[in-house]
Amino acid sequence: MQEKTVSIILPTYNEKENIAILIPEIEALFQKKQLYQLKEIIVVDDYSPDGTALLCQELHKKYKNIVVLQKQKQGIGAALRYGYDHAHGDIILSMDSDLSFSVTDIPLLLEKIKQGNDLILGCRHSVQGAGYETKQLGTQIKGFISSFGNKLIPYMLNISVHDFSANFRAIRKDVWHSLLTTEKTNLLLLEMVVKVHKKGYKISEVPVVFSERRFGVSKLNLFAESLRFAYRLLFFYW
Repeated sequence: MQEKTVSIILPTYNEKENIAILIPEIEALFQKKQLYQLKEIIVVDDYSPDGTALLCQELHKKYKNIVVLQKQKQGIGAALRYGYDHAHGDIILSMDSDLSFSVTDIPLLLEKIKQGNDLILGCRHSVQGAGYETKQLGTQIKGFISSFGNKLIPYMLNISVHDFSANFRAIRKDVWHSLLTTEKTNLLLLEMVVKVHKKGYKISEVPVVFSERRFGVSKLNLFAESLRFAYRLLFFYW
């Protein structure tokens, strides 16, 4: 049986310092661990002025498997969909580029795929081993809203998932291409879960810890995203 391959999607905007750490960590993990074959790392960059794309092109000279896709900034959902649509691996795994998720948790997602699941979610809430680091006021507020929202959604949508909104997940490529998603913002992450569930695919979760970013600033507009989230949640509910 042919070995399964993995495409990793990293959406970026001014993440040069973080990506300089993250990509070598991913490459080292796949070289060390007996995982699926790493087909490519796809960096979807919204024309970062800090040189993120140039750094990734330099890293490609060393690793030979980094693809840089640049597009106009439309939101993380649009960037993720662009990366997913261009992925060649049998499994597509996406994660934030700000080091908020640990590379060492990637094998947990891939192991669940091996067990026959179709969509694996990194879960920051309500399960043993999960965590959300909140050292600063801003992340305390985001953590509270994230926790509250992810407790509300299962009741409204009748889907047994504890974390709908973390961009640390793995999905089979054929499953992704069956979804026909439309969201351009963070809401793509919720839309993906809803459509996978409606189609009857198998969803599983693994506990992960969400850490505060070390470099750069968050691009999330919490107020605007919260309003959009509430509106779309009602839409999915009805």
